[in-house]
Amino acid sequence: MAYLKHNNKSQDYSEQNLRACRRVRRFSRISRHRLLFWLLSLAVVFFICLATFGLKMHFHGGISSLGDVEEELLVHNVSQQQRRKPHRQRFYPCEVPFVDSVNYLREPMDNNKFARFSLGYVEREERISQNDAFEAQFGGHQTLEEREKSYQSRSQTIHCGFVSGPDGFPGTGFDLDEKDKKYMSTCSVSVSSCIFGSSDFLRRPTSKMISEYSKKNVCFVMFVDEQTLAKLSAEGNVPDDKGNIGLWKIVVVRNLPYEDMRKTGKVPKFLSHRLFPSSRYSIWLDSKLRLNADPMLIIEYFLWRRGSEYAISNHYTRHCVWEEVLQNKRLNKYNHTAIDEQFNFYQSDGLTKFDPSDPKNLLPSFVPEGSFIIRAHTPMSNLFSCLWFNEVDRFTSRDQLSFAYTYLKLKRLNPDKQFYLHMFKDCQRRAITKLFHHRMDN
Repeated sequence: MAYLKHNNKSQDYSEQNLRACRRVRRFSRISRHRLLFWLLSLAVVFFICLATFGLKMHFHGGISSLGDVEEELLVHNVSQQQRRKPHRQRFYPCEVPFVDSVNYLREPMDNNKFARFSLGYVEREERISQNDAFEAQFGGHQTLEEREKSYQSRSQTIHCGFVSGPDGFPGTGFDLDEKDKKYMSTCSVSVSSCIFGSSDFLRRPTSKMISEYSKKNVCFVMFVDEQTLAKLSAEGNVPDDKGNIGLWKIVVVRNLPYEDMRKTGKVPKFLSHRLFPSSRYSIWLDSKLRLNADPMLIIEYFLWRRGSEYAISNHYTRHCVWEEVLQNKRLNKYNHTAIDEQFNFYQSDGLTKFDPSDPKNLLPSFVPEGSFIIRAHTPMSNLFSCLWFNEVDRFTSRDQLSFAYTYLKLKRLNPDKQFYLHMFKDCQRRAITKLFHHRMDN
């Protein structure tokens, strides 16, 4: 009996030991699994950190020091900021205090303060020598001596586009139908724009903002080439029986004078006094703009009320020609060598940097926005337009590069004759026109 009890106790003790061993082995397996799990988790976290922050591990004494880690994080943050695209600055319109109605407008009497002289224009050039090769050009062959004399505000005959060659030579371009010429010769106030090479959509002036008086008395002329007319017609913009699309009178230009469409566009932009010979006032707007104000209210505010004969807005960000040169080259707007040639010539002839702190500055900016111009067709305004066009004809089509040089040289050479140019804020231009992107940016 005692043996059985002892035997049972031994058996119970063995079973307890067995169960204890099993628990130990089971705990050991669980601990290993947990340890493996945490090791794998730490490894995953480590590689995520390594991929995200690009930390470099140095195995010569362990992980990088805290200072090294902070430096790596700083470099990472800077590189991330550099990769982000900068936010485009937004520009907004500002108030233009027009009068309430065109019904109360009174054109000022002839202002005696405006310079008075007579301008004639070179119509034809003869071949200088039978032995030399000669090619008739729309801008003519103006010598440097003629160019220098043309800056004198006096009665004279100057180059100003529309120059034909000798008999037997082909025309130099910008050919218009005789009916269109006759119509344009009757205009006393003109609003004009152009599209060449199908570079833009047709932007019609906002009809509800144009008074009935202006619709009857102002000529709205859109110059196009045949390619653009075909494109517009295919899009449903077909001129009516009078040649109009909305308020625009469509005038087709044949035999374009330049291969550069941008340079061809400078002809109607600068030479409105040549195209509208009876016009006393003109407004130019680039084809990327839509007119949202009455032209007579614009003339009253920017010319009559200010006592000005020429009005143009300053550029919204750049004010110095040096900045404009760099921007044109950075965006490859024109051949860099041609830009350098023009700019170096201007510097050698006295062009200086714009200094906003200089109280003697004649203009608030040396860089115009250039897409919107209001003009009285006075002798000084016409002379400045011809001179500016001649710079574009001689050098590059980037007219913002030649604006300040032309204006400053004209002022410098004519100290006794004032040119009343009003350079207004670009936010005002945005208030009276709506800006669109070109169909084809160039």
